Amino acid sequence: MPKGLKVLKSMKDMYKNPFNWLILTIALLALLLGCKASTESIYTWQEEFDYEGLPDSSKWTYDVGGNGWGNKELQYYTDTRIENAFVSDGTLKIQVIRENIEGMQYSSARLVSRGRYDFGYGRIDIRARVPEGKGTWPALWMMPKDWKFEDGGWPTVGEIDIMEHVGFEPGVIHGSTHSEDFQWQKGNPKTAKIEVPTATSEFHVYSMERTADYIRMYVDNELYFEFLNEDLPLSSWPFNKPFYLIINVAVGGLWGGQQGVDDTAFPQILEVDYIRFQAF
Repeated sequence: MPKGLKVLKSMKDMYKNPFNWLILTIALLALLLGCKASTESIYTWQEEFDYEGLPDSSKWTYDVGGNGWGNKELQYYTDTRIENAFVSDGTLKIQVIRENIEGMQYSSARLVSRGRYDFGYGRIDIRARVPEGKGTWPALWMMPKDWKFEDGGWPTVGEIDIMEHVGFEPGVIHGSTHSEDFQWQKGNPKTAKIEVPTATSEFHVYSMERTADYIRMYVDNELYFEFLNEDLPLSSWPFNKPFYLIINVAVGGLWGGQQGVDDTAFPQILEVDYIRFQAF
């Protein structure tokens, strides 16, 4: 009998035995589970939005209110209102609706990881699609854990903006840091921008790396922002502590509303596919 036929016959004889099938099945399951565990274990923290309904309360809380948020913004941020923040089909949606609510003209949501998870040194990747429309101002950004106005307030405590997009400048993504010495009010923030023409129509990965020595930002792994800590004082580099994550869409404001608001553009949605963090 040719060698090839002998191999086929041997395999056929092996599969006749139910015990062999059991062993093979267990081996395949172990392999698959091992691959899955390996994939998940590379992240220190992650949010895949693989559920339906309100955002997971074990990971997210809300900033609530409509006081302009120091920027003369026009939205009211709601609390656990599914019309403004919900998970469906594998993504988080932050939806802005034009409506009269609590004396404001728009409703939106501002999710925060404060009190749930604080991010130290490491890399965070956020895959998202930003809304369009003049007056929209979506942001993925960070503030320090347990910061208080007694500590000096903003921006002395520090702020990290992983991604900002203003609707009057479609397809331009901004990354920035703010501190007492470098801030927009002084006209000298540490900031950079990159053109992403499909930011409103396609998902892109917005990333930030932070160590004691640098902060770097990327879009789809393309580096476009770097701020080095060259023995800077605390007033320039307040980034040596844990920060929590904020996801929100503002309307109008000192920056987002510079060219007015297109009321016909609403509702609009900021959509987030996943958030993955690997500590350094």
